[in-house]
Amino acid sequence: MSAAPPRRGGPGEPPIGAHETAVLTIDLDALAANYRLLRDRAKPAECAAVVKADAYGLGMAQAAPALWRAGCRTFFVATVAEASELRGLLPEAIIYVLNGLLEGTADIFHDKHLRPVLNSVEELAEWAEYCATLGETLPCALHIDTGMNRLGLSVAEVETLDRAADIWSALTLSLVMSHLACADDHNHPKNSLQRLLFDSLRALLPKTPASLANSAGILLGTNYFYDLVRPGIALYGGHPRRQGENPFQTVVQLKGRILQVREGAPGETVGYGATRTLHRPSRIAVISVGYADGLFRALSTEDGKDGFVAYLGTYPAPILGRVSMDLIAVDVTDVPEAASRRGAWIELLGPNVSAHTLALHARTIDYEVLTSLGQRATRRYLGG
Repeated sequence: MSAAPPRRGGPGEPPIGAHETAVLTIDLDALAANYRLLRDRAKPAECAAVVKADAYGLGMAQAAPALWRAGCRTFFVATVAEASELRGLLPEAIIYVLNGLLEGTADIFHDKHLRPVLNSVEELAEWAEYCATLGETLPCALHIDTGMNRLGLSVAEVETLDRAADIWSALTLSLVMSHLACADDHNHPKNSLQRLLFDSLRALLPKTPASLANSAGILLGTNYFYDLVRPGIALYGGHPRRQGENPFQTVVQLKGRILQVREGAPGETVGYGATRTLHRPSRIAVISVGYADGLFRALSTEDGKDGFVAYLGTYPAPILGRVSMDLIAVDVTDVPEAASRRGAWIELLGPNVSAHTLALHARTIDYEVLTSLGQRATRRYLGG
């Protein structure tokens, strides 16, 4: 049977070339729709966007302008390098750097109009001194640790700041924030404990806009909105919490091409380690995607265990054996031959296989799925 011709794509889609073996499609219209849904849910709070880690692996250069066009004006990144790239894309955006003020970097923040998220008394003092030296009250955020024991000022450190009038007069405190540890579980008692501690600590600081909610925090309800919310994973279509349906549109689709379809007899094995034995005459499709493309080796299956399922249209195609660097094998015995021939495309992530589903099979989380997709697949951006 001859190979399938190169797909030309739907309306507005760039064509897929004959040489391409994996395609990662990012729907910027779905990204914008997710932002608008979060923005409307969080009103009257402002809805920012977290675009760190190259917009969760999907491309900050494409995602950030799409979010700006959707109405987002405040962005969060992790590093100064990310912030510098974002400033080049969005000259008028408000940009906060979550990893804070590294010693000797204040000039970069000033020159590029960036706002450090100050995570310690030392950072706060250095920023205040820098502002005083310049004679400019530059904006910054203050991060309070309310129970993660990660970045942020401790309770004891915050309690010492009520005597720091000279610090507050030297700078502009534009935001006070904390981060929820267990918001993905809306029943977890730590959520309300962190919120109450946040309220008590920010009362010791100058009156300032406040922010507590990430994606999952927004779904906890209005008590967590404050003045600004900071969604990340929900923007990109991930499922931010353990319970309930995911209300956000799929943004990412990963497809791999079938390189070969072969016959396997009962008793034969598939893949490295001979971990999967065939129990019936089988048709095996070999797909041009592996762990180098973000399809985790943990998705491998062995005898007696079922696992990850890819899709050819509406037809499921269970994975067979181990995921290797460049290839996987799937069972297409029950898929019509016309749909599973050499050259056909198979969905590995998309409408039938959410990032959340893939994450559950790999015993990880949506965040790692998206940020691990790699650069080898041909990327296509739709809409935006």
